[in-house]
Amino acid sequence: MQSNHSKTVYLSFISTDLPLWNIIEAKASLYQKEQDKFHLLLNQQNLPDSLDSGDSEEDSNSQKGLLWLEISPYRVMMTMQSNSRLSYRHFWERGVYGISRYWLNSNTSEQISSFRLRNYTRFLKLDCNPFPKSLQVEYELWSAKLKLGSYMLHLDINNLT
Repeated sequence: MQSNHSKTVYLSFISTDLPLWNIIEAKASLYQKEQDKFHLLLNQQNLPDSLDSGDSEEDSNSQKGLLWLEISPYRVMMTMQSNSRLSYRHFWERGVYGISRYWLNSNTSEQISSFRLRNYTRFLKLDCNPFPKSLQVEYELWSAKLKLGSYMLHLDINNLT
């Protein structure tokens, strides 16, 4: 079962320990993969420039990348696939240490370095009946035994547009 709907979404990212806060309003495509599994796809060209780490005019005119969320009531994966200098993938599942992985791209296509951090998901709630309306994820980010902060990701999905 696959259905595609165009939606307006509001995605906010907040740190409860640090002065980090960002909210994005963008158009997205929502795909229903199974009864309670969805993919939400945001074209990076619709996202604010602050999320794009590319700084050349050529980069801004090309296809920059995609922000892709795989959503279910039990787990969430968020991937930023980008042609710019930073890409990442987060895996959250309530009560589980997941992986946050980052890829740092150099100016040459030959050198790509990556690093991994752990995240502990304290809270994950998906409001879905029958389509997702909101998602909230609260998690801690860890590097080995050092806590790097507590964060909240909140997604609001408007009605069909």
